[in-house]
Amino acid sequence: MGGVTSTVAARFAFFPPNPPSYGAEPLPPAADAGAAGTGEAKGKEGSVVVELTGVPRRGNVESRRLRTKRGTDVVAMYVRQTGAKLTLLYSHGNAADLGQMYELFVELSAHLNVNLMGYDYSGYGQSSGKPSEQNTYADIEAVYRCLIETYAAAEENIILYGQSVGSGPTLDLASRLPRLRAVVVHSPILSGLRVMYPVKHTYWFDIYKNIDKIPLVRCPVLVIHGTADEVVDCSHGRALWELAKVKYEPLWVKGGNHCNLELYPEYIKHLKKFVGAIEKLPPPNDESPESSGSSDSSTQTGPEGTEESRKSTDHREKTRPSIDYRKSTDRRDKPRGSTDRRDKGRKSVDNPDRPRASVDQPDRPRKSVDRFGGMMKAVRLRNIDCFKVPTASGS
Repeated sequence: MGGVTSTVAARFAFFPPNPPSYGAEPLPPAADAGAAGTGEAKGKEGSVVVELTGVPRRGNVESRRLRTKRGTDVVAMYVRQTGAKLTLLYSHGNAADLGQMYELFVELSAHLNVNLMGYDYSGYGQSSGKPSEQNTYADIEAVYRCLIETYAAAEENIILYGQSVGSGPTLDLASRLPRLRAVVVHSPILSGLRVMYPVKHTYWFDIYKNIDKIPLVRCPVLVIHGTADEVVDCSHGRALWELAKVKYEPLWVKGGNHCNLELYPEYIKHLKKFVGAIEKLPPPNDESPESSGSSDSSTQTGPEGTEESRKSTDHREKTRPSIDYRKSTDRRDKPRGSTDRRDKGRKSVDNPDRPRASVDQPDRPRKSVDRFGGMMKAVRLRNIDCFKVPTASGS
């Protein structure tokens, strides 16, 4: 019965665009030889450069097919930003693929001054295989490995970014990387089952148990969620923020829903502020303290907006077994109670008594003050309706 329930939950979770919005073809021999001259035509573990079709060609964008440990080949794109110190690994939401996310990735890279790696999950876009929870974990591991081995990124200079269903693989990987620089979760879920039902405990057949993994993340965590999200209620984001050990000032976008937060000016402003603060933090080391045990008050750990958990935060932890190459963090405790109904958000960690201009905004998106907002209005965002059951027509 549990297997049936898990299968049903998985069917609710994945809706890859059909047909894919782009193509992926091998590089012509001449282009492949040119890439070989840079040492990046072929990476380790079967990484091969490909050309994306159906999207604009850009000199600072390179795409690859990456073999995962589960035998699928996922397509990833790397946006290189000259002078960037940090790299953003972006796990997109549902009902989207790289073709639809392409311009957003390019714009984010430019506006945040970061290198950016985005990818399609198994069964999405031109990635092979079928989408599943375990495949997404293998997918993000393969992409992370490519960043380290092919693009010479360092763990301590990587920010993981997970949107909606992408918060699952993001927090799973983040929970096993002790030197990670930071994490962003955008319209995240507590768990797959909690999106559909107000369960009070974590069941073994649930998927994406973010509620049990975020307490294991040692680096600063930024949570972004719309207050009018009708797909994944804002209480999911608020509860995850409460459970984070090292909190960064969250962004609750007033009036924002599940698929339009990029259209609000405060979205890019807050992200810029976050990246700037993270750049000022010293790189973490292997002996970085875990803040769950000793912090009993608001203890600043870095630039503005960042703090370790206060004692009011629920620290009951439970994790899934660590996978392949990282140290195990399997410290299973009793199933913790659900925080699904924590609807009242906590005030900002650095401005507790007055509203933040970057958060308390009118109910409708304003016209953007810069090129980013204009671009996002032109690009139809597709990260919508995760966990909604398709209609009978299959639309």
